[in-house]
Amino acid sequence: MDGVFLLGVWMVFGGNLSNLGVSYGFMGLFAEQEWGFMSNPLGRPTWFGIPLAGGALLIGLFGARTFSSQGEAKTPAPPSSPVVVELFTSEGCSSCPPADALLAKLAERSPFGNAQVVALEEHVDYWDDLGWRDPFSSHALTTRQYSYAGVLGNGNPYTPQMVVDGTIEFSGGRAQQALESIAEAAARRKTPVTMSQAQGTAGKAGTENFSVQVGRLTPSGKGGAAEVWLAITETGLHSSVTRGENAGQELSHAAIVRAMRKIGEAKPDRDVSFSGDAAIPIRGEWKRENLKVVSFLQEKNSLRILGAAEISLRP
Repeated sequence: MDGVFLLGVWMVFGGNLSNLGVSYGFMGLFAEQEWGFMSNPLGRPTWFGIPLAGGALLIGLFGARTFSSQGEAKTPAPPSSPVVVELFTSEGCSSCPPADALLAKLAERSPFGNAQVVALEEHVDYWDDLGWRDPFSSHALTTRQYSYAGVLGNGNPYTPQMVVDGTIEFSGGRAQQALESIAEAAARRKTPVTMSQAQGTAGKAGTENFSVQVGRLTPSGKGGAAEVWLAITETGLHSSVTRGENAGQELSHAAIVRAMRKIGEAKPDRDVSFSGDAAIPIRGEWKRENLKVVSFLQEKNSLRILGAAEISLRP
C-alpha cells in the first residue's frame, strides 16, 4: 500500500494517544472492550477496577501518504522496528478472550507507525486443574512468566498479562496502554537480528533448520549476557471450550507459541555477536501455512528484548 500506516485512537468519554506523534483517523475502525481486571487462580483474583475511560476503544489503522504543512510529500518513514509483544493467557480464564482478540488485531494491523509487532501468545498451565485443560498450555511458558514476575516486580503471575519487549507489563486487555508501550519500544535502538530457513528443508517432516545472525549488541546499561531464542508460532487455531470459566465459548487465537527454546548467547564487542544454526521439530498436526518462526535477543538478567526477527515457514 502506498504511504505509511496511520494510527487513529479515540476513547469514548475521553482518552488520547497524543504522545505517539502520529496522525489520527477513523477508517477501518474496530471496537474492543478494554477490561480493567486480571485473574490469578493461584491466589485471590486481582482487580484493576472498572474498565478504563468508559470502556470502548476505537482504533483505526489505514494507509495514507503523509504531507507537510506546505502540502509537499514527506520523506518515507524509516523501516519498521520489531517489537515483541507477549501475552500470557489461558483458555481457562474468562478474562482472557478480549486480550487474545487484542493481540490478534495488533498483529493483523502491523506494521503501524514504525512498529512491527512480533506477537507471542503464550498459554500457561496453572489454570489446567480448574475445569478446563488448555490444549496449548505449557509449563515452560509458566516458568517464563514467573521469570518476568521476579524482574518486573508485579508480584504473582496473572492472566491476561501483556509484556512488551520484556520491559513493561500490564493487564492484557488494556489496548491504549498496549499501543503506547509498543510506540515507546519501537523508538528504542534495536540490535539487528536476521534469520533464514535452510534451503532444502521445506516440506520435510520432522525437523526444520534455521540460521540466525545477530549484529553488534545494543548497550542497555543493565549488564548481563544476551541470549538468543527461537520460537515457532501458529495462527488460525480455535477451541470449543466445554468446561471451566469459558464453558460454551468458541475461542480463537493469534500467534500461539508452539515451541520456544534458547539457541545460544551473543558475544559483546563484535560486529556479529552471534551466528548459528538451530534445528526445530515441526509436529505433523501443525499447519505449515500458518506457522511463523521468531528469533529474539533477550538480556539474561533484565529480560529486556534487544532485537527480533520473524519469518513465515516455507510450505
